[in-house]
Amino acid sequence: MAVETFSSVGLVEVIREGRRVPLLPVQSTLSNTRVRWDGITLSLFSNVPACEIPDHDHPTHLVSLLTSGSPTFEWCVGGRTGRALHVPGHLYMLPVGTRDRVRWDAPTSRLVLTLEPKVIANALEETANRDNLELQQHWTLRDRHIAALMQALRADLEDGSPAGPLYGESVGLAIAVYLARRYAVPMQKPRTYKGGMPEHRFRLVVDFIQAHLDRDLRLTDLARLAGMSPHYFAQLFRDRTGHSPHQYVLTQRIERAKRLLRNHTLSALDVGLLLGFADASHFSKVFSRAVGATPSRYRANL
Repeated sequence: MAVETFSSVGLVEVIREGRRVPLLPVQSTLSNTRVRWDGITLSLFSNVPACEIPDHDHPTHLVSLLTSGSPTFEWCVGGRTGRALHVPGHLYMLPVGTRDRVRWDAPTSRLVLTLEPKVIANALEETANRDNLELQQHWTLRDRHIAALMQALRADLEDGSPAGPLYGESVGLAIAVYLARRYAVPMQKPRTYKGGMPEHRFRLVVDFIQAHLDRDLRLTDLARLAGMSPHYFAQLFRDRTGHSPHQYVLTQRIERAKRLLRNHTLSALDVGLLLGFADASHFSKVFSRAVGATPSRYRANL
């Protein structure tokens, strides 16, 4: 059968000659364009004709699931070529940065999933501060778990995504965790810190907290400052202080409030606003719960 070379039109993008262009020669018949999942896309391409896709680079991780057709599939990566018969259920998986050329000789339909590099990297606590996690490359893969999760995303889109983006992103995260656990290139053993959080990292975080008690501090920001995943940081921080990061910040705000209340030129409202509380009522409620007295009563008892 004659094979045509197409100028691609579609949703899934690759990089060719420095420009982002659609990968496949047909428009997707179903996609998450409307619901928009963070860092994840799924597209269904129906009746894709036999064709050849010229050399291109992948800006995202890509997983393609064949849903109909039985083409002979040929690929070329880094000067190495391969050839195999693909049948429904076959997957090929390409990590970000892959440069390849592909062709197939019969019409097919396929689901194509893309994941931004950070989606995979953030799936594991030990790699949460990395920009990317390298995946293995597979051209003839059968994995019922990946296929089932991709079909679950398809079903959600066909049902109109009744739960909004929440369900799709939850399934996408499950795929990311599975890929990271099973198909990530072996990496160095995660760094451990004997004796707990290193002193210089702990001081860096504590000094930052003290300087920004008037702000809404986020766990991800503190963990990034310490160079750790949020889960690992929270665990080591609790081991060091006896408090979770949230409890520690609240305790430091209350202690700062006690000191400020000794200054009679400041009203209780002034103190609350200086420490980032929304209003006097909120400050009084939090302070009373922690100290056992309202700010005014505490000041009078001084």
